[in-house]
Amino acid sequence: MPTSISEGPNMSTPNLRPSAFANQRRSQRVLLSVPLRISGKRMNGTAFTEHTNTLIVNAHGALLQLREAVHVGQALSLRNAATGEEEHCTVIDVNEGPNGLPEVGVEFASANPRFWRVSFPPADWNARSPEAKRYSSSPNPQANPAKAPSPKK
Repeated sequence: MPTSISEGPNMSTPNLRPSAFANQRRSQRVLLSVPLRISGKRMNGTAFTEHTNTLIVNAHGALLQLREAVHVGQALSLRNAATGEEEHCTVIDVNEGPNGLPEVGVEFASANPRFWRVSFPPADWNARSPEAKRYSSSPNPQANPAKAPSPKK
């Protein structure tokens, strides 16, 4: 299993929607756009399929945007477009997103961190952890001095 994603470093997200459950996280959240095919059944029983990307993932599910109207408790199927792997989940939260599209929180029947193909930081990880890599917007010239080429005689 890869230890990082090619788009950049893993990032733990802040609590985007404060709630009673804010301090009850079971796994770290990672900002990650994974292309998915979502399928399910509407209230009238007709099937739907929609292509979207995740906004945030964790070992237990994801946050994504859907144009299709869904409701809390609804069963959905997610297919990872990159791997073809499919996972069944349940809608656990629906809120209007900043662009007007609903943001939908989904939860797997049981934790499946491998579905996203990313390594999650441990639960006690934070940006101040000694293991956290430091990224600087301006390189420190003393940290890695460049050697000037020796003059040719």
